[in-house]
Amino acid sequence: MFRKMRRIGQLLDEEKAIGILENGSFGTLALSGDDGYPYALPISYVLSGRSIFFHSALSGHKIDSIKRNPKCSFSVVGKDDVFPEAFTTRYESVIAFGRISIVEDDEEKMRAIRLIGEKYCSSVPFPIREDEIEKSWNALLILKMKIEHLTGKKALEVTLASGKDPQVLQ
Repeated sequence: MFRKMRRIGQLLDEEKAIGILENGSFGTLALSGDDGYPYALPISYVLSGRSIFFHSALSGHKIDSIKRNPKCSFSVVGKDDVFPEAFTTRYESVIAFGRISIVEDDEEKMRAIRLIGEKYCSSVPFPIREDEIEKSWNALLILKMKIEHLTGKKALEVTLASGKDPQVLQ
């Protein structure tokens, strides 16, 4: 169902790919947008198990796209070092594929928004974060992407620098 990576020597193992997802501050969510156009948006998130949670307003292009087609992908760049004199970039990135839905269960919604708050606002005292959640609760949607397939890739230069055989590079 999902393609195998062509340059398998650049494949990140799942543990490293999950680490990039856990540590990223934002990613790009790709959906099927209006009139067959792709719709990709930068968005903050939190990973919990094999699910990625996002917060959202109650309506808009993103919500319309999800209701029309729940299939999506989400990409995160974990490393991006540009070396112009070598005409290359040393990168590590991850793409998750899955289906996204609106979280309807209030307990799951609360757990997810607390995880998001902890990730992005850990320096804000818990009671203040809870007040903010309470104030915005009725205008807040939580989206859940269940990961069906995860792939990570690193630049060839990163592979060669590690001393590992890049294997198939075509």
